[in-house]
Amino acid sequence: MIGKMIGAMVGARVADRARGVGGPTGAVLGMVAIPLIRRLGPLGWAAVAIGGLAAKRMKKR
Repeated sequence: MIGKMIGAMVGARVADRARGVGGPTGAVLGMVAIPLIRRLGPLGWAAVAIGGLAAKRMKKR
């Protein structure tokens, strides 16, 4: 429960800096992200990080 609340607070703050995402939407995304992060494990985290870097590079082009 506390993890979801912390995730919601972090998500709301990140949404303030992101374009096209409002505070409540970011809070929901942050709340949903916590259980997903727990289930991914270290290998999943690495896959997400590599995918994020690849998406960032493709967006720059």
